[in-house]
Amino acid sequence: MARDGRDERAGKVLTTGLVAACLGYFMVILDTTIVNVALPPIREDLDTDLTGLQWVVDSYLVVLATGILSGGALSDRYSARAVFRVGVALFTLASVACGLAPTTGVLIGARAAQGAAAALCVPASLALVRSGYDDPVLRRKAVAMWGVISGVAAAAGPVAGGLGVAAVSWRSVFFANLPIGLLVLFLTTRHVPRGQGVPRRFDGAGQLLAVLTLAALAVALIEGAHSGLDPMVCAAAAVFAIGATTFAMVERRVDEPMLPLGLFREPAFASGAVIGVLINFAFYGELFVINLYFQDVRDAGALEAGLAVLPQLGAIVVGSTIAARRSGRASGPQLTGLIGLWCCGTGTAALLIADESIAYWWLVLPMAAAGLGMGMITPAVTAATTEAAPAHHGGVASGVINASRQTGSVIGIAVLGGLAGGGSDPVLGIRYAVGTAAIAFFAAVILAALYLGRVALHPKPLMPMPREPLGVTRRPN
Repeated sequence: MARDGRDERAGKVLTTGLVAACLGYFMVILDTTIVNVALPPIREDLDTDLTGLQWVVDSYLVVLATGILSGGALSDRYSARAVFRVGVALFTLASVACGLAPTTGVLIGARAAQGAAAALCVPASLALVRSGYDDPVLRRKAVAMWGVISGVAAAAGPVAGGLGVAAVSWRSVFFANLPIGLLVLFLTTRHVPRGQGVPRRFDGAGQLLAVLTLAALAVALIEGAHSGLDPMVCAAAAVFAIGATTFAMVERRVDEPMLPLGLFREPAFASGAVIGVLINFAFYGELFVINLYFQDVRDAGALEAGLAVLPQLGAIVVGSTIAARRSGRASGPQLTGLIGLWCCGTGTAALLIADESIAYWWLVLPMAAAGLGMGMITPAVTAATTEAAPAHHGGVASGVINASRQTGSVIGIAVLGGLAGGGSDPVLGIRYAVGTAAIAFFAAVILAALYLGRVALHPKPLMPMPREPLGVTRRPN
């Protein structure tokens, strides 16, 4: 199959369409970290309190986590290209609304709108990458490159946010998405072929129950970390339990479910989803806690704390690059994932040495090891999970792995943040949180060793769909 004058099997992975899909993903991930260093000036400018600032961060993550399954299902139904374009356009508009927000309430609402748009972008971008390559080796390489973007964006967020706040204002961290969004829309329109959705009935009940269930879980965890078992937290927990049970019953009975539960019979798919929860629970929960450590225990400012964790975030890029180079090998996902998880676990466990007086340089290597491992495991588990699903469920598979990871982030920030701030001794609380994160990583090591490699390099799709190479338009004969 010709691709820009070269044979696909000759190794042509990077295309303009792949750049468009990765840039859209970059913009979404950037906004998960860039806003953190802008919180102090937001508090001063909008005259808000700590709870308001927490919801500025959490409203984005909660809506992203709750809507991402729906985004994956819509990508399968209406084509990934169409859903991706809508998501990017809405995300760009919501970013402008964030930058113009006159009050905290408006900012929280605009951040929630960003999360809804991101829930469309993320699974659609991965589905575009996955469907753009007929050769499974090239497809793994492309997915790994997509995973590298996550590390680059996460590492760039604190630095870019700090520079924007220092040079202009906190509003610049949102306005920065405008040129990126417009460029992504242009590249997608010009270089990504029109896709074809899979005609399906719309599973409205499943969509509603998924959103309700995940939202209830997020509210129970976030508010429970601050308020304990008050009536609202108990009600949210009850809604989650009832919603999850009802969702499973509905998805078993409908003819065309938004989440085919049969996918979880594949060990690599099911274990990949669980590993996704565990790694984001541990990593982003630990990242939140280590920021608290630098600010509350070592009296660092917000920008100084962001620079202090740069070794951890920067190492993600190195780990992702290693994973991308190994992605074409048959043993790539499992071996890379195991090494990455072990680095995450040992690096996080080594952070237990942190206290009020330890020299910063003793913390650099553990943070870098955790970041290196996270960069290696993210593309590995993504590739293994998506390869385990049939081609016509690419959007759903993308939605599941990303929903599991974002849900893990929400849970990790709530649970580990609660452990870190729940006692009178901040150092002891931080050690409890870091130790819990390390245990989660080592639990993921066991799952990866048992199940992550159980996926064929050439999976047989249940219902093959025609594909076009990503970013390449066929020439007429």
